[in-house]
Amino acid sequence: MALKKTKFEDNEEAIFDVAVIYTRGAIWQFRMWLTKEQKYARLSLKTTSKSTAIDLAKKSYHQIMSDQLSGKSYYSITTKAGVELYLEWKKKQIGNKIKEGRFGTINTHLEHWLKFIGKDKKLKEMAITDGDDYHYERTKSREKGANQTTVENEQSTINAMVKWLHSRELTNIKTIDFPKLKTQDKGKESNRRSLFEDDEILAIDKTLWEYIKEAEANINHSTNLTKALCGYFLGVAMITGLRRGEQLQLTWNDVYEMEHKEQRTRSIDLIKITVRGETSKVGNTRKFVVKDYGYFNGLLALQASRKEDKVRESDRREIVLDELLFKAVGTTALTPRAILFHFDKVLKQAKVINVKTRIIVPYSFRHTFITKRVNSGLPIASVAEMCGTSITQIEKTYYHTTEAKMISNALADYEYKDGLLVPIVTA
Repeated sequence: MALKKTKFEDNEEAIFDVAVIYTRGAIWQFRMWLTKEQKYARLSLKTTSKSTAIDLAKKSYHQIMSDQLSGKSYYSITTKAGVELYLEWKKKQIGNKIKEGRFGTINTHLEHWLKFIGKDKKLKEMAITDGDDYHYERTKSREKGANQTTVENEQSTINAMVKWLHSRELTNIKTIDFPKLKTQDKGKESNRRSLFEDDEILAIDKTLWEYIKEAEANINHSTNLTKALCGYFLGVAMITGLRRGEQLQLTWNDVYEMEHKEQRTRSIDLIKITVRGETSKVGNTRKFVVKDYGYFNGLLALQASRKEDKVRESDRREIVLDELLFKAVGTTALTPRAILFHFDKVLKQAKVINVKTRIIVPYSFRHTFITKRVNSGLPIASVAEMCGTSITQIEKTYYHTTEAKMISNALADYEYKDGLLVPIVTA
C-alpha cells in the first residue's frame, strides 16, 4: 500500500513508497502501516546517520514483509507479559525438571531484568545490545548491589527466557549479547572467608548440645520444640554437608544406622544416607556414609517421644519411618527463617566472630564439609559423588590451597639439619 503522504520535510524520507523514516531528536525512527493488524510498525533505528538509517529501514521493511507473508504478527506483547508467559511455563516443570526453590530463583532473576529493561517495553523491540549496561546497573551500589556471580546467573536465566520466547516467535532476537565479564581471581582468602575454622566447629558442636539440652528440658514449651529441632538440623548439616532443601526432605526411610562403634572416648555411629532424586538439586539419587556423634539418634529419640502411643526403645525407628526428620508441626518441616534465627543464636553463643564480614551462613557448613575433605587428600571425584555436585564445580569453587597444605608442599623435599632447613639429598 503506497504512502498517502507525498511531501516530506528535511527530517523525513520515504522507503519503497510504503514506509517512512524520520528523526526524533537526532535519532532516526522507522514507521510502516500494517494493513492486516491495523497498526503502525514503529522502531528506533538507533543512528544519527541518514544513510545508515535508510539501509536499516530497508532491511526492516524486508523483514516485516517476510514475516507478514509467512503469517507472523508484528505487534508485540510487553516484556512483563513475556516474563509472565515464561514463568507460567516453568511453573509446570516444578517437581519434574526443576525444584520449587529454583523456580523462585528464576522469578527473582527476571524481576531484576524487568526493573532494568522496563515492564512496558515491547518484546520485538528488544535488541541484542539491550544488556550492555545490565552488569553496571546491578552492581553499582556497594550496599545493595549484586555480586558478579549473581549477575552471571541472572544473565543466564534471562537468555534462557529470550531463547524460549524466540522459539514462540515473540521476539526478533534469540539471545541478548551481554558483555563478557572479566574473570575474577578472588584468591585463597576470599574463598576461605565463609569457612568455619576447626576450633569454631568444635565450639559450635559443644554449643549445639547445650542448646538442644536446654530446649529438651522443657520440650512442651511452644518454642522449645523448634529450638531443639533447629539444633539437630544444624548438627546434621555440619556432619553431612547436605543442602538445606535435601536435608529438610529427608525421612527416616532415607537414614540407615550401620551400628558401627569405634573404641574412642566418644562413640561414633556410621550413618548411611540416601538423597532421593526427587529431592536432590541435581535430580540424581545418591548414597553416602558419614560419622555421627549422636545427632541422628538424639533427633530420633526426640521425634519418637512426641508420639501419643509410647513404645519400647527398640521400636522407635518403626513408628517414624515415613516421616520427615525435621518435622515441626503436623507434617510441616522447619522453615528457613527458623533455621537462620537459631543459627545466629548458636554462633553468638559459640563466640564465632566476624560472622557478617566473613559471610558466614548456614550453607557455610556444606562449604566447610566439602573443603575439608578435598584438602585432606580425598579424591575430588569421591567428594563430588558424596556431595551431589560436579568435579568441575569442586575444582572451581572448593579446591583452594590452605596454609597447612602450602607449608606441607614447601617442606616436602626439605629437612632440618644442624638447625638449618636443607634439601633432602636422594641417591
